[in-house]
Amino acid sequence: MGCRLLGFLWRTLILGCFALAFAAQAATLSGTATDSKGKPIANAAVTLTPATGQPVDVHADANGNYSIPNVAPGTYTLSANSDGLRSMEISVTVTEAPHQTVDLVLSAQELPSAPAAAPPPSSPSLADLGFSPQQTQGNAKLQATLEKRTRMLKVHQKLGLLTAIPMAAALITGSEAKVEGRRGEVVKVPTDANLDFHAALGGLTTAMYFTTAYYAVFAPRVPGTTKHGGIRWHEALAFVHGSGMIVTPILGAMAYKQETSGEKAHGIAAQHGTVATVTALAYGASIVAVSWPIHWKFWDKQ
Repeated sequence: MGCRLLGFLWRTLILGCFALAFAAQAATLSGTATDSKGKPIANAAVTLTPATGQPVDVHADANGNYSIPNVAPGTYTLSANSDGLRSMEISVTVTEAPHQTVDLVLSAQELPSAPAAAPPPSSPSLADLGFSPQQTQGNAKLQATLEKRTRMLKVHQKLGLLTAIPMAAALITGSEAKVEGRRGEVVKVPTDANLDFHAALGGLTTAMYFTTAYYAVFAPRVPGTTKHGGIRWHEALAFVHGSGMIVTPILGAMAYKQETSGEKAHGIAAQHGTVATVTALAYGASIVAVSWPIHWKFWDKQ
């Protein structure tokens, strides 16, 4: 009986020593959470994160005081937050001292924001033209060439649509500026006002046409690209109306000289109206080729 009692006391003593040793190693970490002006922050959420293992979360009391008991010695990260306020993460080394104090200062800090979404491109990209990312990576010159070409083609289309207005007006007024005759005799001579107005419309059309053409002809080319569909038809028709816009003013000047002399347009000058009509039809067809059934490519605002 005495031996059993002695053994029980011995085991109790050993366990008590282990408990005292553990209690001596564990520490209590405490402090106060305040704002940048030193005002305590009630109910602030305090997080103690070990190098390995699960973090420990506690809340401060109404006076901003927090306490984390039974913290084993080691290195931790301590932080706090409350209603949009955050503290800097503090590295804390807990020793075998029974009590350690670490105060936390919370302030408004910007959280990392997600990168802003890129706006929709206002013009075709190099990828749209069939270039791979490897080909376009770091090639700012090629991208600048594409952007300049797009800008010039937008101007080309806008001026092209505007040019169609005086062109149509010149065709309409052509009948009023034409000498009519029968069996070689002059029956009707247009007034000088009709002739001059028609000539002015023709001159305006010619000037606007070649200004329009300038933006298409001198738009920089993007190497490695091919044209297809309506663009190819548009350029093919350009040879027709381009030639017509050179010949039509020449024949018009010849017809104007003959008619102001009271003569009916004759010779090659008599073909002025026919050439002008063919030119206008080819011009209109070239516009349709790049606008139907697809939308206007370059009319949209940037």
